[in-house]
Amino acid sequence: MPTDTHHSKEPERAHPGRVTVSVDAMGSDKGPATVVEGIAKSIRKNPDLAILLHGRADELRPLISKHGIEDAVTLHDAEDIVTMDQKPSHVMRHGKGTSMWSCIDSVRAGDAQVAVSCGNTGALMAVSMVRLRKLEGVNRPAIACLWPSRNPSGFNVMLDVGADIRADEDDLLQFALMGASYARNGMGLARPRIGLLNVGTEEHKGRAELKVAHDLIAHNAPKADFEFVGFVEGGDIPSDRVDVIVTDGFTGNVALKTGEGTAQLIRDLMREAFNHSILSKFAAVLALGSLKRLQKRIDPRRANGGVFLGLNGTVIKSHGSADATGVSAAVKLAYELGLSNFNERLAARVASAEGFDGAGDGERTAS
Repeated sequence: MPTDTHHSKEPERAHPGRVTVSVDAMGSDKGPATVVEGIAKSIRKNPDLAILLHGRADELRPLISKHGIEDAVTLHDAEDIVTMDQKPSHVMRHGKGTSMWSCIDSVRAGDAQVAVSCGNTGALMAVSMVRLRKLEGVNRPAIACLWPSRNPSGFNVMLDVGADIRADEDDLLQFALMGASYARNGMGLARPRIGLLNVGTEEHKGRAELKVAHDLIAHNAPKADFEFVGFVEGGDIPSDRVDVIVTDGFTGNVALKTGEGTAQLIRDLMREAFNHSILSKFAAVLALGSLKRLQKRIDPRRANGGVFLGLNGTVIKSHGSADATGVSAAVKLAYELGLSNFNERLAARVASAEGFDGAGDGERTAS
């Protein structure tokens, strides 16, 4: 049976020597059964993966037993749950007994390398900020997402997609450094290409802070070992021109939600078109192989997991509505980031920006 530890006690280290991922079992819209099923999928594919699972032990124990994953899971009992409608301020005052709080505290204590939760995004960011604190030199943490693209990997990275609606030139430089580190360690890109999202590719376009950020990122690219391609437009987000798209949280979140809505519209319209008549249904049968390949390529579950960057610990936010495949994708990403010692490398990357040359105004220090 999995080991139980009460939430008021120090969590027990699960399986020393493995990559240990801390998972909030209770935050999913679909319930803990879906989370445990997703964990089981990941464990079967990654034998070196250990899970520290947080939630109501009486509910989770039979689910763990059902999937036969007792040897890979350490159960940490936490009775309370953060609901999707709770305000972050309420969770900060009353959330210490929740599975989400317990999940983040395991990373803080060093019992797990990465945390994964399907729960309330605002609450998760608030708890992560307070319990893990920002990396030294980071002004604003960012959420990075994977975006389907024409690149060989199938994805591009975009950040920020909603951690904070504001970002000045120094923040955008830090986003570029963090995005490069994510692409390098999470996607295996030795020298990622960075683009700064703007209303045009011409250097004279855009807000003042974007123009300054352009020069700062270009100046830091050689020593940070990434290629800066300059300004990119919305149409470049899914292109093979760039690997990482840097923007503020307001713009990034609007782009993300627009992309998700458009993808859903296309899927619905294709379904309607192929069900329109007997001939169209026959055509769908003939095109079944191609349609399956397309579905796999644009399946949002494969890119499930926004990564909180800029904290003293790695946190992955899975979609609340993710099914077992989506949860498994988020846990797989957590495993890969933990395997690469991602957060230590990210901290070094951020620290490398301190003391850089400003854009024609003497010495500056990244904040």
